[in-house]
Amino acid sequence: MSLLCSLLLALALAAVPGVQGACPQPSDIKNINGTRTCAKVYDKSDPYYDLCCGGAELSLEPGTDMPYLPSGWKNTISSLVVGPRCELTVWSSRGKAGKSRKFSSGTYPRLEEYRRGLFGDWSNSISSLYCRCF
Repeated sequence: MSLLCSLLLALALAAVPGVQGACPQPSDIKNINGTRTCAKVYDKSDPYYDLCCGGAELSLEPGTDMPYLPSGWKNTISSLVVGPRCELTVWSSRGKAGKSRKFSSGTYPRLEEYRRGLFGDWSNSISSLYCRCF
């Protein structure tokens, strides 16, 4: 019976408008001139989904390769959005070392919900990244 309850809860959350929060939809993350953006990362998330994807933002173009993140961005990313037909690969250590994870096209308002090993999560744990589009 608990499996049924879990499925019903997941369906209810998917049907509720605004569950993605303040995060933009993947198709909406374009540059001002209309060119493609691979992903956008944000330094703020919140237990309330409508307050996620806030604070400072870093826009990543297709082919962005950052084995060392810019000053102030190492271990601060807590929300992200990956554009359509794109993929963001992240690592937990500088120089593309440590644990890694691939995020496909979609909205990820709370990286606390994505496991990084046995005891960690991906919020404030990203130290290097690579973004590509197909």
